Amino acid sequence: MPFANVNSVDLNYQVLGDHGPWIALVSGARRSMEEVRGLATLVAGGGFRVLLHDRRNTGKSSLSLDGQGSEFEIWADDLRALAKHLGLPRLIVGGSSSGCRLATIMALRHRDAIRALLMMRVTGGAFAVKRLSNIYYTQYIEAVERGGMEEVCRIDHFKDLIAINPARRQTITAWNPQRFVDVMNTWRASLEAGIDDPMLGASERDLRGIDFPVCVIPGNDKTHSIAAGLHVHSLIPRAKLHQIRKDQLDADLISMEEWVPNDRLAPVVVDFLKRVGVEQPAS
Repeated sequence: MPFANVNSVDLNYQVLGDHGPWIALVSGARRSMEEVRGLATLVAGGGFRVLLHDRRNTGKSSLSLDGQGSEFEIWADDLRALAKHLGLPRLIVGGSSSGCRLATIMALRHRDAIRALLMMRVTGGAFAVKRLSNIYYTQYIEAVERGGMEEVCRIDHFKDLIAINPARRQTITAWNPQRFVDVMNTWRASLEAGIDDPMLGASERDLRGIDFPVCVIPGNDKTHSIAAGLHVHSLIPRAKLHQIRKDQLDADLISMEEWVPNDRLAPVVVDFLKRVGVEQPAS
């Protein structure tokens, strides 16, 4: 798989499909592109070209503490830069969970680059914010306080990154601990600022102002509640709702595959994409 140098990082990416309109699909949490590869393969088979990529600090892409704004804004700007680097036309962009946030923020920040938005497993509400604040940021701040950057290397996500490429240990341990903590604090404050918003990454005003086609597919665990998805759908003027699961689970989180298997999800996604795709000839 190739790499593209954009915004001072190397992004690992892949394109599936060789004809049709372009869609970018983005994984959730800090997982690699592999989480949505199965769905992307089915979507490509439906007549689309699908751009997958590992966001910075995920998968095989570069590690970096640089960038302006929240972690999700940085990711959104990176995807816009990647699409521009590849010379792509306006995209249909979508994702699940944090990928949904990235897609939505990209649509809000780079309206000229977007044709439509696919929002899967919308994240919103106090429970989600408090849980993700700890998982994404607080645990790493506390790790630095216990044992510096070496301790960070032993925990969850960073441990997995090192398993992919052992040379990353040197990169991570070379980071200045105080700068790492400052970045984590900045990103955490940005995430927590959205506790009263309909979804993380977008205010009610933002959502009401979206003027392009949107498909909302709510999740059904406590991090991606049905209520959050329905609320977001109600605020976006042109949004279409596909509520595949109507059973709200008393579970903090379930995996994407547990939520809806790819062979069940793909037809819903492809149907939306085809309706959007005919609005403008593919380039």
